[in-house]
Amino acid sequence: MTYSTPTSKKTNILPLFAIFGHILPPDALKNYPGVTTGVKGAGLFLFISNVIKLFTVIAGLALVIQFIMAGFDYLNANGDPKKIEVAWNKIWQGLIGILIVASAFTLVSVAEKLTGLNILNPTINGPQ
Repeated sequence: MTYSTPTSKKTNILPLFAIFGHILPPDALKNYPGVTTGVKGAGLFLFISNVIKLFTVIAGLALVIQFIMAGFDYLNANGDPKKIEVAWNKIWQGLIGILIVASAFTLVSVAEKLTGLNILNPTINGPQ
């Protein structure tokens, strides 16, 4: 790759990137699709899949914590209608939140089926 300077000298910028040498993926990543087969973009879909799975787990844990906190609020309300309403609002907010996460997961699954890409299917390999 070359480019021209205002003085019309051609400079080769490729050797600039040669300082990094030849970078190979770690051995643990060789089981991932696209790393050894050379399929472009496979790493992006693997990353997106892992992020979606991580956020789904975090959302599920947040829902459980939200329900526990709402249960404590409900038990400590002592019949006060405002406190009971606050506890029920926490429960509804938790349900709406998990519904949003589930619908996002469903939309990604539908997009996967329509495009033929494996977005949600890659596996997460641990240390061996």
